[in-house]
Order: sequence, then structure tokens, then C-alpha cells
Amino acid sequence: MDLLSLADVEAARELISGVVKKTPLIPSRLLSEITGVPAWLKCENQQRAGSYKVRGAYTRIARLSDAERRRGVVAASAGNHAQGVALAAGLLGARSTVFMPEGAPLPKVTATRGYGAAIEYAGTSVDDALDAAVQFAAETGAVLIHPFDHPDVIAGQGTVGLEILEQLPEAATIVTATGGGGLISGLAVAAKALRPDIRIVGVQASGAAAYPPSLAAGTPVKLERGLTIADGIAVLRPGDLTFAHVSKLVDEIVTVTDEDLSAALLVLLERHKMVVEPAGAAAVAALLTGSCVVPPNGPVVAILSGGNIDPMLLLRVIEHGLASAGRFLRLAVRCDDRPGALARLLGEIADQRANVVDVSHSRQSPRLSFGEAEVALSVETRGPDHSAALISALRASGYRVDPLSF
Repeated sequence: MDLLSLADVEAARELISGVVKKTPLIPSRLLSEITGVPAWLKCENQQRAGSYKVRGAYTRIARLSDAERRRGVVAASAGNHAQGVALAAGLLGARSTVFMPEGAPLPKVTATRGYGAAIEYAGTSVDDALDAAVQFAAETGAVLIHPFDHPDVIAGQGTVGLEILEQLPEAATIVTATGGGGLISGLAVAAKALRPDIRIVGVQASGAAAYPPSLAAGTPVKLERGLTIADGIAVLRPGDLTFAHVSKLVDEIVTVTDEDLSAALLVLLERHKMVVEPAGAAAVAALLTGSCVVPPNGPVVAILSGGNIDPMLLLRVIEHGLASAGRFLRLAVRCDDRPGALARLLGEIADQRANVVDVSHSRQSPRLSFGEAEVALSVETRGPDHSAALISALRASGYRVDPLSF
């Protein structure tokens, strides 16, 4: 299978010039300290429609004939490709229909509809939605805009690589989230052509990591299911074309857990003032956890691939990230069922400089002895050491304390 060339990516850049933004490349002191080399963030979360996806979508639709655009376009996506296709189709005067899995994030659905696309729901995964989009294309004549497995899409995504090497010519490693493989394929084509020694690393969510078994098998392998908060990279099977690129051009594929993604998202919020969706934080998660080992031969760039996150998910992820970082506790504490007992317990917690977020007080549990009450608390702390000190102090005061899971 023929791979794309640098000329393909450069031609795509000419096509999208003036349409997409040249996104910022900013330094990260925290990641520099962790990796031991200068670390930078490529902010595709600040791209039009909130992700890099508009690059490939516009390239693909712009190259359709007038007759093809009159038939309309159809796409399948959990959200970012949907918005990219809807925006690009609107700019180019084409009607767009997007199939999304049930449960797709509401802000992504709303934004896609706002760009002018008709929304249809199909199945519970991007792969299910893609099957429905393929059928719709066959029945209506609409042109399928594949989310990753098409030369024009790969070429458009590859323009991210051109920008990175223009902004930071000495970059030695580029790390990016990887789902179906469109971004990392185009990125690798451009970067390896310009800098054959550069290292390209893909990051997948461990609950939906199709590339490791596929690379081991030497052919695309479909997972039975994908369970991850990173809906943007929850793809069950690599594309044939993207697999060919990844297997030949990408140096390594690593995985991170949802806990890693939550912690990375929290770091990006707190330390970098960046709103990023879980998939968009995958590269940072790999650097924070050491899943991606960075050679000491030059700077590393982590691509923030998308920023379209449901505010409700953001709240849950922040809480989960705080818990993963040891800064958020849930405790069940038994105390005497007497007037003032709850106040005394809260006073003990205040003495340890911890902040109570919520309290639930129960006297009816069959686990309790007569004259006992159980208090369930959510508590903010300063970190693992502070959490451990709080639990020790409460136990030293005679309370029975049981940490609760989230």
C-alpha cells in the first residue's frame, strides 16, 4: 500500500491556508522538569471547531467535484470529526449529515448541529456510527468523509507536523493521541520526511487500544469493545491506510489509563490554564506517567488534539483527577449518636486544615451498633501525605475510618 509523501501534506497546507488557524506552540515548565528536556504543547484545542479535525475534513471536501458536493457529505464521529466536517461543509457549500454514537457528548452534538449538519444516532461506538454512515452513503449517494482512513484526511492532519517543525525546528520527539490513526499518520509523513531522526509516539487509552494488538498481529485487529472517557480516540479498529503508515513510520505506541487522563486534564487546567478533553490530554498523560520515555537528545512536543469537553464530564473528571492525585477523599466515619458529635468530628477535620465538600449522616444502617452513627464525607486535601495524616488523626481520636471508593 502506497504511503503519502511530503508533497501531499504540503499541497494540503496550500489548500487550507486561510481556513484553519496556525495554532500556538507554548512551553511547559512542568513537563520540562518531568522529562528532563524542553517540553512544548501544540495547542490544537484552540483550532477552529476545537480540534485538528477541520484540517483533514476541509482538505477532503474541498477536493470533491461540484457534482459530488451537490450530493452532500456524510460522516461518523463522536464529536470532533463531526464538527470539522460540519464546519468545512458549510464553508464549501455542501449539505452534511453526521452519524454519532448514542451518548455522544451534548456540547459536541450541539456544536455540530450549530455548524449546519443534520445529526443521526447509531450504535454505541464510532465504529457503529461509521457502519451506518457507509450505508447512508450507499443509499443516498452522499460522499463519505472518513474520520481517518483516506489520503486527503491524512494529508490535512499532517499539516500539524509542518507547523510544529516550523515553530520548533529542533524538536526531537512528538507525542500525540491516537485513535484511528489519521493525525499520527499525517504527522509522521511530514515530520519524518523533513527530519528522519525525529521520534513519533502515539498514545492510546488502555480501554480502547487497538494499535498494540494490531501491530503485534501485523494487520488491523478489531477490539470487541472500547471503554474509556476519551471518546475522541475510542476507535475499535485501525484503518487499513493509517495502519500502513503507523506500522512503517511511527516509533512507538503507548497506553494510558483513564486515571492518567484525568490527572493530565487536571494538570492542564491548573498549571497551563488549558481546557482540554480527555483524548486531547493523552500525550500529556503519557509524559506525566513516564509511559512515553523521552530521549535526552532534544525537545519534546505534546499535541493537545482537542478541547471539546462536556462541562458535566469536566466536573466528574476534575473530581476523579483530584482523587487520583490524592487530593480528594471520600470517608465513612463512625461516631457516637449524640448531640454535638457531628460538630466535633467536623472540628477535628478543620483542625487538620482539610475542607469538607459534602456530608451525609446516617443512623439506620444495619452495620451500626445501637448508639452509633455513620458520617460519609467528601474532603479536599493538599495531597497524599495530607490525606494520610487526616485519616491517622481521626483514628487517633477514636473514630473508625473507612476510605470509600469513587
